[in-house]
Amino acid sequence: MSHHEPGPAPALTGHPAHGPAGGGPRPADDLLSPATAMDAVTMHVRDLDAMTAYYRDVLALDVLDRPAATGGALPARSGAVVTLGRAGTPIVVLQHTPDLPQPVRGGAGLFHTAILFDDERSLAATVASVARSAPRSYVGSADHLVSQAFYFTDPEGNGIELYRDRSRDAWTWDGPHVRMASLRLDPHAFLAEHLTGTGTQDPGAGGAVVGHVHLQVGDLASATHFYVDALGFEVTAQVPGALFVSAGGYHHHLAVNTWNSAGAGPRASSLGLGEVAVRVPGADDVLALRDRLAHHGIAVRDHGAGVRFEDPWRNVVRVSAG
Repeated sequence: MSHHEPGPAPALTGHPAHGPAGGGPRPADDLLSPATAMDAVTMHVRDLDAMTAYYRDVLALDVLDRPAATGGALPARSGAVVTLGRAGTPIVVLQHTPDLPQPVRGGAGLFHTAILFDDERSLAATVASVARSAPRSYVGSADHLVSQAFYFTDPEGNGIELYRDRSRDAWTWDGPHVRMASLRLDPHAFLAEHLTGTGTQDPGAGGAVVGHVHLQVGDLASATHFYVDALGFEVTAQVPGALFVSAGGYHHHLAVNTWNSAGAGPRASSLGLGEVAVRVPGADDVLALRDRLAHHGIAVRDHGAGVRFEDPWRNVVRVSAG
């Protein structure tokens, strides 16, 4: 199963904005803060050693936190957690849960985790690292107008996007909807233009963060009610079978699709996606979200400086302050 957006394709443009009855802009307290960003994605994994090696040695992420090692190896106990990222920023959290079953084919869950790089040089360095170390994990590339992206699959079948954004001045908006596309992007030409000797020697140089997360869901109407009406994202684009949403005018912080999962019901516990994490600026933003979720009948669990809850397919979402 491919984890990248289909392409080439017509430009992605928004359908009419999903707003309050009678149209018009949504009130600010009905939306996530414009300063909202994505945080590290948690995944349940079967082989913690192999998955850690892929994200560390192939994607050139730093191990930021790991269990105490014995004789140089990771402990085999279930529940061990390894956090990896760049420049001190967590990007992926691998939780060792070897007894969980494989995800159901065609079920809801993770489509891909999208890692946003600071610039073309750092993106090219990591893409070249994958080409050297795990070329068979490459599944495609695309120019999305707002960004340039490369797609991979990790050793347990989780989709990964590595991308960099073009300047926001280069994005084209039709009202509240941004123009995106899936056009041809030649990986060899990209590397020839942007790969440097320094990047070849140090593929982990340069910063990166989780730019967006793309999920598989059962239907777009329920996803719109949950992620737009209740959670507070705004629709930025829509195409047959997929919806793109964001806060603060980004092209998308979150996407959902039914390309492989139309009609899927709630997930059983399985390997793969464990938690999608969203970061808002402060405690007031968390309180406003808690009230909004309660208004929509969504059960919320408090955790420290944030809240956790589930979408209609039992994908866990955590929203934290700061």
